[in-house]
Amino acid sequence: MNSFEHLPSSSPTTRRVPHTDCLHGQEIADPYRWLEDVDSQDIAEWIREQNAHTQQALQGIAFGQHLRERVGTLSLFENVGMPKRGGRRLFFTVQGPRDLQPSLVWMDKDGGELHALIDPATMADDAAVSVSGFDPSPSGRYVAVGLSEAGSDWQTWRIIDVDTGEPLRDELRWIRFTITSWRADETGFFYSGSEPPPENEVFKAPATRRRIRFHRLGEPQDNDAVIFDRQIDPTAMSYGRVTSDDRYLVIWTQRGTYRQNLVDVLDLSESQAGPRALVSEFSASYVFLGNRGSTLFFWTNDDAPYGRIVAIDLASPESSSWREVVAESKGVIESAAYVGGNFVISTLVDAESKVLVYEEEGTRRYELDLPGRGSVPLVDGRAQGADVYLWYSAPAQPATILHHDLSTQRTAPFRAHTLPFDPENYITERHTAISADGTEIPIFLSRKKTTKVGLDTPTCLYGYGGFNISCSPDFRLDHLSWMDMGGQLAVACIRGGGEFGEAWHQAGVGVNRPNVFDDFIAAAEWLIETKRTSTPKLVIHGRSNGGLLIGACMTKRPDLFGACLPAVGVLDMLRFHKFTVGAFWTSDYGSPEDEDLFSVLLSYSPLHNVEEGRTYPPTLVTTADHDDRVFPAHSFKFAAALQHAQSGTNPILLRVEERAGHGLGKPKDKLLDEIADNWIFAFAALDTAPQFPDSASS
Repeated sequence: MNSFEHLPSSSPTTRRVPHTDCLHGQEIADPYRWLEDVDSQDIAEWIREQNAHTQQALQGIAFGQHLRERVGTLSLFENVGMPKRGGRRLFFTVQGPRDLQPSLVWMDKDGGELHALIDPATMADDAAVSVSGFDPSPSGRYVAVGLSEAGSDWQTWRIIDVDTGEPLRDELRWIRFTITSWRADETGFFYSGSEPPPENEVFKAPATRRRIRFHRLGEPQDNDAVIFDRQIDPTAMSYGRVTSDDRYLVIWTQRGTYRQNLVDVLDLSESQAGPRALVSEFSASYVFLGNRGSTLFFWTNDDAPYGRIVAIDLASPESSSWREVVAESKGVIESAAYVGGNFVISTLVDAESKVLVYEEEGTRRYELDLPGRGSVPLVDGRAQGADVYLWYSAPAQPATILHHDLSTQRTAPFRAHTLPFDPENYITERHTAISADGTEIPIFLSRKKTTKVGLDTPTCLYGYGGFNISCSPDFRLDHLSWMDMGGQLAVACIRGGGEFGEAWHQAGVGVNRPNVFDDFIAAAEWLIETKRTSTPKLVIHGRSNGGLLIGACMTKRPDLFGACLPAVGVLDMLRFHKFTVGAFWTSDYGSPEDEDLFSVLLSYSPLHNVEEGRTYPPTLVTTADHDDRVFPAHSFKFAAALQHAQSGTNPILLRVEERAGHGLGKPKDKLLDEIADNWIFAFAALDTAPQFPDSASS
């Protein structure tokens, strides 16, 4: 039973056009291939019809307006980004409670007033321009700023003269997934640039060739010198970072999202000699942390699945001469920084964050006190000085930047903010489920202390399970609002993630990918078996790779869930590699071109496992028309297939955000609308009224 009786009995009809591919001797029908032409007028009309049907469903829910207002109220707090220092200036983004986008600002490192540099919300009528990255020059005189429009991964970079607040004439285009790094004399910076895509396929074409270039201030981008060009295959991506003493450019090259990379070093005092190979095989991951003279420090998982820190002396760079500085421990190193002769390391111990400080020689000094049970995915600071910045959040604590002083060992919020809710009203517990093969799967359960747990408790099970990305207890506004309105949140730490190191990641990769879905299903079954909820009250939610997770689980076990929310998901596992950066993901999925992996991909591909005449749970599929990370046709085709196959009256809805991308840079009003629409749909599908502060139900 659900609350969609006001909807027409049928979904919009999507035409089916006969099309068949022969893959490894097997005929594969693809009647919705035409939906891949995402810029056509036919699809624009189809999107309008789908969106109208979805809004008709959502607007007919009695509690909808109250829920929208509550989500808006819960969002009224300041968001501050991680600061970066240039000279005596600290640069960071700040988004006021009612701002549509974060603005880039600076202040003196010792505090004082904020100086605005860019308010991207003023650059487009719909506030769809966002700051995608920034990098101050060493003295703080200049700052390079990346801007993205409509949520695209494509960025345009500009340079601002901080003293005057005015942009220079310089403009760099066709930038995506870049790192910028300045020379000490501030004549310019290194960056990774791409070749332009075909003019009519900007948001669709596969990734183009990339090179590391040097941009000299005041010159046109066409003059930027190519510094490094290693084309191993089309997915190769190289990045460069200048050492703090301006002596070396440390370059790392990876293939797509594989967690392995090469390392080269360019001596900037003898650049004509060219780069020198430091790591010449794709066997492990290496992250440059800093240097002392000719000694370079790296985090690596070489011979250490949980990670360790090594020192490499360029005078004797062979691996047999590497010196281990911080040994592998029981905590997975998630982030590390070299600050003031110390290593500050954020680790995951049983999927929860701890932050430790080590001396340069590797002796452990102390553990930082964190505000509570939460997540620290990022630590940062300059090589010189004692200032460390930590990104901390918890299920009921929005991301807070903490400042830690290594000299005093004191930690305090970088900028305190007032919240429209009390974090003390929420509780988080850690539990364990057992997967099909006996593997223990951690589950974090969070809720309001006043929420009663039982068969009727509306519960959202969230997961990701891929690309070595961990799901530790952190903050998401949608999760907070779900808990605020009486829902229970379950976050499953499934295989494919990074919660327990590289072995845990690899246990969900390629032929092992079905483990990911078994783990998530086991988490759902545990919630039901322990009577913390029941199938009619259980909604599952995931984004991107997590959208694949939801699509695969709901087509495998449609009987298990009360509602499904696959967002910007990878849902066609036979064609994902043909669009945007999809070829990068063969690191985790394998390639459909590989005959052995083809059968594995086909076995769980959500699009290809939709069966006609089967009853699927109420489902809201969400995507965006400018998503150039996960091509929106994944969601188009999956929604159309579900609508065609569905038996019974459970609604299958598609929500397509216009002038938006994969999620980053979305204006706040659009973000709040998406959250509200998801939860209006979920509560209605679970036939449960959300709880609001002024009433037990509405």
